[in-house]
Amino acid sequence: MTSPAPLASDEAARSLRRTLRPRDLILIVIGTVIGSGIFLVPGPVLRQTGGDVRLALLVWVVAGVLSLLGALTYAEMGAAKPDAGGLYVYIRDAFGPLTAFLYGWTAFFVIASGSVATLAVAFTSYLQQFVSVSPAVGKLVAALVVLIVMAVNVRGVRQGADVQNVTTAIKAGAIVVMSVLLLALGTRPAGEAAAVATGGSLLQGVGLAMIAVLWAYEGWQYVTFSAGETMEPQRNFPRALVFGTVLLIVIYLLANVAYLAALGTAGVMASERVAADAVTAVLGPAAGKVIAAVILVSMFSAANGITMTAPRLYFSMARDRVFFARLAEVHPRFGTPALAIVASSVWAMLLAVTGTFEQLLTYVVFIGWIFYALGGLAIFAYRRRTPDLPRPFRTPGYPLTPLLFVASAAAIVINTVVSQPGRAAVGLGLVLLGVPAFYVWRARAAGRGDEGGYE
Repeated sequence: MTSPAPLASDEAARSLRRTLRPRDLILIVIGTVIGSGIFLVPGPVLRQTGGDVRLALLVWVVAGVLSLLGALTYAEMGAAKPDAGGLYVYIRDAFGPLTAFLYGWTAFFVIASGSVATLAVAFTSYLQQFVSVSPAVGKLVAALVVLIVMAVNVRGVRQGADVQNVTTAIKAGAIVVMSVLLLALGTRPAGEAAAVATGGSLLQGVGLAMIAVLWAYEGWQYVTFSAGETMEPQRNFPRALVFGTVLLIVIYLLANVAYLAALGTAGVMASERVAADAVTAVLGPAAGKVIAAVILVSMFSAANGITMTAPRLYFSMARDRVFFARLAEVHPRFGTPALAIVASSVWAMLLAVTGTFEQLLTYVVFIGWIFYALGGLAIFAYRRRTPDLPRPFRTPGYPLTPLLFVASAAAIVINTVVSQPGRAAVGLGLVLLGVPAFYVWRARAAGRGDEGGYE
C-alpha cells in the first residue's frame, strides 16, 4: 500500500547518513561471518566426508560458491534499491509486508538478538582460558560485551565501522598468519583419504557436511541492512558484497589446508577445537593462548557487526508503521537509529543473562534460511514488476544464479523439517506468533491515519 509522501523535513529527520565506504562493507561481510566456526567446524566436516580431504575441501568450495551466488543475487537488488533494511525490503517488495514483518519479528526476538547473545556468552567461555570466571560474573561479562558494542554503535555508524574494521583486520590477519605458519612448519601428510565410517552413507555425510559449512558461511546477508548508509551504493554495494564473500572463501580454504598440514587427516578428524590443536602441535602450548585471544576478538567483531547492521532492519520496519514507532527515529546528534540499537541490545542482554537464547535459537535459527530463499526469489519479482528500474549491477548467470542459491537454502530447511519435525514445528509456531502482532500494529497505524509507509 502506498502512503502519502512524508514532509521533506520529516523525511530528513528520519534518514540515515551515507558514510560507509567499500572497505567498511567488505569488513562487515567478513567480520560478521567469521565467528568461531572456522576454528571448530573443519574436524566434523572431514569426519562427515569419510576422511576424504579432497571431498571435504570441495564441500567448503561448493558451499562458498553457493553463498557467493546469494551475494550476487542480493547485490543486484541492493544496487537497484539501496535502502536501509536490505533483505527486509526485498522480501517486502516481492511478497508483501506481512512476510517481511515475520522476518523482522523473528530477527529481532530470536535470530539476530539471539546470535549476539550467543557470541557474548561464548566470549565469556573463551575468557576462562585467561581468568577464572564464576557463573554469575560470566553473565555480567556477557551483558557487558553487548553493552559495549551497543554504546559504540549508538554513537555513530562511523564509530561502529571503525571498530569493525580494526577487529576484523586483526582476526582475518591472524587467521592468514596462522595458516602461513602452519603450512610452512607443518609436516603431517594430508593428501590421503582415511577409511572412516560416517554413521551412514557417504552421500548423507556430504549433505550434513554441506549444511554445516553453509552455517559457517552464514551472516554475509547482514550487510544488506546497511545499504541505506553506503556511499555511492549503486557502485560500491555490489562490489563490496561480492568481493567480501570471495575473500571469505579464500580465508576458509587457506585455514583448512593449514590445519591439515599441521595435524594430518587423522588429527583434524579427531579434533573438536582444530585451530587450537593445530597451533599447539606446531608452535607449542603457549601459542594456543594466542588462538584463544584471536577467537575472543573474532566473536566480539561478529557481535559488533550484527549490532551495527540488524537494527537498520527494525528501523525500516518502524518506518513502515509495523513495529515500535520510536525505533524509526534517528538520533539528532549521532545520526544513528539509536533506539533501535538500544532496544535490540537490551533484549540480547536479557537473552544472554537468562540463557533462553539457547532454546530459542535451537527452534528458530533454521527459519532464517526460509527468508534467505525468499530474498533470492525476490529478484524475479523485481525483474518482472520493475523492468525499467535502473540496475547498475545485474546478477551474472541469471536466472540460474538465484535458483541455485534458493535451492541450497531450501536444502537446509528441508533437512531440518525431515530430520527434526518437532523442532521445525515449534520454530514455525514461534514465527507465526508474529501474525497477530502485525495486524495490531497495522490497526494502530490505521487509527492514526498513516496505515501505509511502503514505497
